Amino acid sequence: NQTLVDLGIILFSATVLFQLITLPVEFNASRRALAVLSTSGILSDTEVKKAGKVLKAAAMTYVAAVASTALQFLRLVLLANRRRD
Repeated sequence: NQTLVDLGIILFSATVLFQLITLPVEFNASRRALAVLSTSGILSDTEVKKAGKVLKAAAMTYVAAVASTALQFLRLVLLANRRRD
């Protein structure tokens, strides 16, 4: 049913939008966490640098998730358009 396909695409687009909105929040949280770790004295300077790398890698998983979801969304739209033809 084409209506269900269209509804699925609309709901999936909401997922992509939510992930895009969440992306800057994650980068900001990682930046703030690193600032707290460096100013509180919990970690040494060497450990702060390593923690920064880990936090950056964690934030990049969100970037990969957005890219994956966006490509899946594009695939669904293309499949739906091919069905209409």
